[in-house]
Amino acid sequence: MLAESAPDTPARGIGNGFDLIGDVHGCGDLLETLLEKMGYQRRDGVYTHDARRAIFLGDLIDRGSHIQKALEIVRTMVDAGTALVVMGNHEAHALKHCLGHGGRGFTMPRAGGRSERVMFETLQQFERLPTLWSSYLEWFLEMPLCLEFEHFRVAHACWDEALLRPFLAEHPDGRIDRRFLAAASIQGSPEHRVLDRTTRGTQLRLPRGEVIHSMDGSRRSVFRTHFWARSPQTYGDVVFQPDPLPDEFEDHPLSDAERDRLVHYERSQRPLFVGHYWCEGIPSLPTANVACLDYSAVRGGRLVAYRFDGEAALEAGRFCWVSAVE
Repeated sequence: MLAESAPDTPARGIGNGFDLIGDVHGCGDLLETLLEKMGYQRRDGVYTHDARRAIFLGDLIDRGSHIQKALEIVRTMVDAGTALVVMGNHEAHALKHCLGHGGRGFTMPRAGGRSERVMFETLQQFERLPTLWSSYLEWFLEMPLCLEFEHFRVAHACWDEALLRPFLAEHPDGRIDRRFLAAASIQGSPEHRVLDRTTRGTQLRLPRGEVIHSMDGSRRSVFRTHFWARSPQTYGDVVFQPDPLPDEFEDHPLSDAERDRLVHYERSQRPLFVGHYWCEGIPSLPTANVACLDYSAVRGGRLVAYRFDGEAALEAGRFCWVSAVE
């Protein structure tokens, strides 16, 4: 299990402050602006802060127009010890698509399939750089699924204690390998459950074959759910996405089976930082110990950070952001 002292000790001169940064999705220019706004300076090609360290919440790739730039910024920071990063569902998707089932690194998705939509920008921007893309895939495999410190936790989408505690007992650094990746391709396997839950969270299926027309242009028969409602009764109590539910389902009662599939993160637990959920508007806190930092930067929203200094109760005034459209 990762702790504040080891194995990822801060680079010399960096203090105990952390700047947690939400889903970049290829917005490399916006990332530079945010880092500079928070006082990071580029020294010898690496963004560094004299007293703080960044933590990226995954989903560095796909959709944006400066994916290679975003990856270069984050990777150089991680390599230099001025940042940490966890795996997002888009990195996990790239690994399963390009390395899973014997993939050789650069594979074009099936025409018209979901992978083509999701990975189009990434593979197009790396089309003439297959060796570089392969090196990033290997780097994705080194990303931990989660980080746990004395005073806070980090995961891309969800912290499910029942799944992560056994995983961390076997993988103290939070990292997976090719064997784990292969096993995660089997629906319902322990590896699949850990990878899917941590990077994609929990979802519920709409009844009667209803679909949601998502903001990314796809049709979905499931909706994303959050994990802090104490006694949820309806779909509206747990939905966590900008795509609205069909009107008739906002007050649809949760069945016992659906409630059992949800995860609850107790308010007594240490602060948790996630991305993933396409929030909109001015950054806010759903609870005093949960912060979501994905504010749809690649869709014209905000690239958001939270400046954490060990506080037990999170504070809305610690958000920092830059807007994609000024």
